[in-house]
Parts: sequence; C-alpha cells; structure tokens
Amino acid sequence: MRILFVAGEVFPLVKTGGLADVVGALPKAFRSLGDEVRVLVPGYPEAMARVADPKPPLELGESLGYGPARLIPARMPDSTLDVLLLDCPEAFARPGGPYLDPQGRDWGDNFRRFALLSRVAALIGVGGGLMGWQPDIVHAHDWQTGLIPAYLKQWRSRTPGCVFTIHNLHYQGVFGADVLPEVAVDPALATIDGMEFYGNLSFLKAGLVFSDFLSTVSPTYAREIQTPLYGCNLEGVVAARGARLRGILNGIDHDIWNPETDPLIAAPYSAADVSGKAACKAALQAASGLDPDPSVPLLGLLGRLVWQKGIDIVLEALPGILDMGFQVVIQGSGDADLERRCREAAEAFPRRVAAHIGYDEAFAHAIEAGADVFTVPSRFEPCGLTQMYALRYGTLPVVRRTGGLADSVADVGESPVGTGFVFDGEGEADLLAALSRARGLYDRPAAWREVQTRAMEKDFSWRAAAVRYREIYEMVLKSKT
Repeated sequence: MRILFVAGEVFPLVKTGGLADVVGALPKAFRSLGDEVRVLVPGYPEAMARVADPKPPLELGESLGYGPARLIPARMPDSTLDVLLLDCPEAFARPGGPYLDPQGRDWGDNFRRFALLSRVAALIGVGGGLMGWQPDIVHAHDWQTGLIPAYLKQWRSRTPGCVFTIHNLHYQGVFGADVLPEVAVDPALATIDGMEFYGNLSFLKAGLVFSDFLSTVSPTYAREIQTPLYGCNLEGVVAARGARLRGILNGIDHDIWNPETDPLIAAPYSAADVSGKAACKAALQAASGLDPDPSVPLLGLLGRLVWQKGIDIVLEALPGILDMGFQVVIQGSGDADLERRCREAAEAFPRRVAAHIGYDEAFAHAIEAGADVFTVPSRFEPCGLTQMYALRYGTLPVVRRTGGLADSVADVGESPVGTGFVFDGEGEADLLAALSRARGLYDRPAAWREVQTRAMEKDFSWRAAAVRYREIYEMVLKSKT
C-alpha cells in the first residue's frame, strides 16, 4: 500500500508537541508492515537543514500567491523514511515557530500557508503527476491539513482514500469567510454542511466533513468529543460521523524512548536492573540546581504551559506538594502568565523547585529518566505521550482520568496490574490526594519496585496502532471501488 502522511510538523525535523512524534514514528511502523510511505511537511528552515540526501527539486510554479514553490524529496536524518519538503520561502522561511511569529502570535496568513500544504498534498493524490507516484491513502493530521479532502472533493477526479486524524479538537483552524477566494476552495463547500462554522470557516471541520474516515488518538477521546463537554462546538459534526470514527491509542517510538539505549540520559537502565536510574536522578538534580538528595521523591512535569494541561493546578497545589517532601522540575513554554508563575515558583523555592522555560529534547529525556513521579493533570488530553514515556522509564505517572491518560495508565488502587495514580476532578485537592498516594508507595521500596517493573514492561510500540490504521485504510479503499 502507498501512503502519504501530511502534517504541519514531524520529528526530528521540527517539533512543537506530540503531533511531530506521532508523524515521525507511525510511518516507520507502516514500513515494517511492508507499506511504501512518504511524509509531506512544510520546508521550514530547520527542516531543510536537517534532512538527509536531498534530491533535485520538482518545480511547482506559482503557489496561492506566494511565488514559486518546489517539492524536495529527501530522507529523514534518523532513518530511511522518505520525506517531501514543500519549499516555498515566502510561506515557510520565517523566524519564530511553525505556526507563531517570534512574539508568540499566530501568523496572519496561516490560512494560506497551510492551504498551500493541503493543495500540494491533494495534487500528489489525484494522479501523482508531480512525481510519478500516487498514494492509495492520504493520511492528514489536524487542522493544518483539513483542506486536503476539500480539494479532493472539489476536483472530483479519481482520488485516493483520505483519512483525517484529530490530534486535538480544541485547535480548529478558524478563519474569516473572506479568505475563501485566497485558498481557492469552491464556495459550494463552505456551507453549514461543509466547512462553515458560525459564520467563519474551519479547516478542522473541513477535515471532519469531507474525509472518508476519521480517527483520533485514543478510544476515550473518541467518545468524549461526541459530547458537549469536550466537543468544542463540533460534537454534533463528530457524532454524525461516529460510524466512521475510530479511537486508536497512540504509541511511542521505542527506539528513541528506551532507557537501555538512550544516549541523552546519564546512565542506562532496564526493568531488570534500574540501578542506573539513580545516576539519572542525580544528574537531573544537578542540572536543575536542586538539592542533591537521593532520598527525596522528585516530581517531573513536561509539556505546553497552557490551561488545557492543568499547569495552574500544579502551581496552586505547590505548597502542599512541597510539604509532602517532593522536589519539582518543570519544562515547558506557552502562556506568558503561566511561564511567569513557573519562574516565580522556582525563585520562591530555590533548590526545591526548578523551571526550564522552553523546550529542549535532551532535557525532556533527562526529566523522564531522572524523576521518580511524573504528573499530567490535564483538563482534557486526546492522548498524551509524556505519560507513556514516563512508564517506559519507570517514572510513575499521576494523571487525570481523561482521554488517552485514562487509556494508558491503570490506577494501582483500582487494578491489580496498576502502573500509576489516576484522579478525577480539577482541583488542587484532587491532585494532592493522588500525589499523597504516590508518596506513600514511594516510601515502600519493594512495592514501588513492583509497580515500576510493570510500568516499564508495558508495550506502547506503534506496530499495534499501525495494524488498526491499516484496517481503516482497507475499509476506505474497499468503499471506493
């Protein structure tokens, strides 16, 4: 089967969150099943600099008013996976991040930038004339690629199957209706039954409505987004397509996230011999300016500093967390006020709290390996990967019962094969109660070790997910014959 993955980011070329990890790892699992996979992403400067073995470009000509664009075939630097870079400097060669300017604001022309990405993906799909290669399936990811099925429907030619994965329904790619001519979408597709959304246009809704099949990144989240509490005003649209929606739990790349072989941590260790984890903890304490006390439980937190992730709950609970004897290390970036509060917490509790504002891949690995406990108190979480990394590294997670957190962590008090601590509610008392249970288990080394072993032996490899996605692909192709 020939599969084209399309996304706004992919690890290790460019990463702002878990989407990049998924798009970097899942195609490799398909390769292991014998499929032919290529990944199309924008040609950001960092992506252009990191790819391996770039081939001569394919000229695309004028591209939605951005001037000349090219398609550059290359390989991922860490594998033999084929990647296609959409090289359009006026659209993608900018400072800041993939979606935000250096001041942290959305680029004002994001609608056109990612319409261009979607349009090129659709052009590849309708006949492969760009490169002599036509995919059987185009697998689109999040709002940045939501126009792919709209273009395919609009052109009405023989098209591949299109599967659209929702990584986070909260981010919907909503723009004014006046941008429609700039993205060259047929107005007939911009109705209430199409991509119209409260008088605007939603690229995400286009993906939901026009794709052949929908998936999201955990079974629980697939159910949640069909309800008003989690549906972000699209619950009716999602529910209407419920028969063609599957929740498939994300996996993790066991080659990259493996404490036995990880070159980014202080010492290797395994489920059979965790002795190296002590060196990782000492290294994390030293790098974070925390007291070098091996007996103190160290709590890690890693992710975007935004309301969704419940960072404010941790900050409100911080005095109680410290009263239990925890040290705390935080890495992340996002909301300016939450960044400020994290810095102030580190200043108020020196050598007990550390805050690293920003994202550093090596430090992320150091936290996963060096912490004893890892918290993900998200108000909603489509899947979450950091808690899976934590389990893999024997760092027991404390998570809220939502989305993929509920699907990947079993509570030690509710299951004989528990691997962490799960709580309900959104208050600091709920988090503190779960952390108190974690602290109690930490003080019983033999019991802690037993749970730690179970956690590290959990299999979150991508192969099982790839098999389930392939079943969807086969259903789509059968329906189109």
